[in-house]
Amino acid sequence: MDLFSYQETADSSKARLLADRMRPQTIDEYIGQEQIVGQGKLLRRAIEADQVSSILFYGPPGCGKTTLAHIISRRTQGEFVKLNAVDASVKDVRAVIEEAKLNKSMYGRKTILFLDEVHRFNSSRQDALLPAVEQGIIIFIGATTENPFHYVNGALLSRSTLFQLEALTREDALEAMRRALADKEKGLGFMDLHAEEEALQHIAGKAGGDIRRALNALELAAVTTPSEQDGSVRITLEVAEESIRMPTIRADESTQYDVLSAFHKSVRGSSDAALFWFLYAVEKLGMDPMTFIRRLIVACSEDIGLANPQAMVQAVTAMDAYHKIGWPEAKYNIAQAILFAVESPKSNASAVAIGNVMNTIEAMGSAEVPLHLRDTHYSGAQQLGHAGYQYPHNFPGHYVKQQYLPDKIRSKSFYEATEQGMEDKIRYNQQRRNGR
Repeated sequence: MDLFSYQETADSSKARLLADRMRPQTIDEYIGQEQIVGQGKLLRRAIEADQVSSILFYGPPGCGKTTLAHIISRRTQGEFVKLNAVDASVKDVRAVIEEAKLNKSMYGRKTILFLDEVHRFNSSRQDALLPAVEQGIIIFIGATTENPFHYVNGALLSRSTLFQLEALTREDALEAMRRALADKEKGLGFMDLHAEEEALQHIAGKAGGDIRRALNALELAAVTTPSEQDGSVRITLEVAEESIRMPTIRADESTQYDVLSAFHKSVRGSSDAALFWFLYAVEKLGMDPMTFIRRLIVACSEDIGLANPQAMVQAVTAMDAYHKIGWPEAKYNIAQAILFAVESPKSNASAVAIGNVMNTIEAMGSAEVPLHLRDTHYSGAQQLGHAGYQYPHNFPGHYVKQQYLPDKIRSKSFYEATEQGMEDKIRYNQQRRNGR
């Protein structure tokens, strides 16, 4: 059966996309997310008992957020209203709230409002929703692909139970496609369709955990492939490769923060990972290399410091190279600086010292400069008692023990060198000066 005969025989239900037709209707048909909807789990029990409270679904595209809301809508005895945050206005929200008030007061019926893509709902529109949620007028269900802690008002988030959905697996996508191939009512089972295992595996792999993409690709392959002489349609690996491409990688603000965090943490312990996250972010997500160079320069003091001062030299030189020769040639210079930093001995003694000083400043308030450290480059300094400073270069080893800190904290110690790399020599000098 080819595309034209498929269209001619399609009834109103088959006119909808396969992914929509195959959307699970019950929790038992739902694929994946066992960690939140498995037997005995809280969300499953709430759905089955029609006792869902305000909840927020967070996860990547195609992982089943909207499907869960659809299952809830079929299970509940109350009213279920769906809005999309892309085009819904404050007026739409208020209309739902007014209708919910009426249903609750006159008929004792609850109202569930499902707000898809809630991250697209700005703060003022979320504020319009909050009082109704707080007063129990509506039960709120939100779905988002973005980090809710960045995009959902804290008050609304605190009144909702957050469920994090994971990207579905290759096996989940395969199960969904096999169901579609076998289902004669909603799926492709009415066709004489033969899909090679290699083809299904390829689609499942390229779908990247998105069942909707997998089913869309399967349907595209089925309805655009010419039929054989016997009327059958064969989906080969070659057909599958033409039906699905690599997905566009999301590079929203939340993802960029996560990748940058992964990069910095990898600089502390893995050359392979640090290099991977840097190149992945720049080449695949389109992030600015300077974002990572700046973070690398910070890490060279925060995590390496005086254990290997050359790490910062390498990083700043890489920044200079990037400005002078640009991308992609500068990737070699930046990669060299990254690898040098990761393989350097590590010390966070500088960062700890900064923290110690800041805590002391916060606790002590104002600080008086000791008289012998005050400026003497004016007439009258001696009369004010600005005297007594001992010039270290006049002493053996170019060092003399004297007070440098304010009187209140004169014996305080902030920086303690570690035994890492070059800092070990500093540690030795500290101990020698302190008579240890």
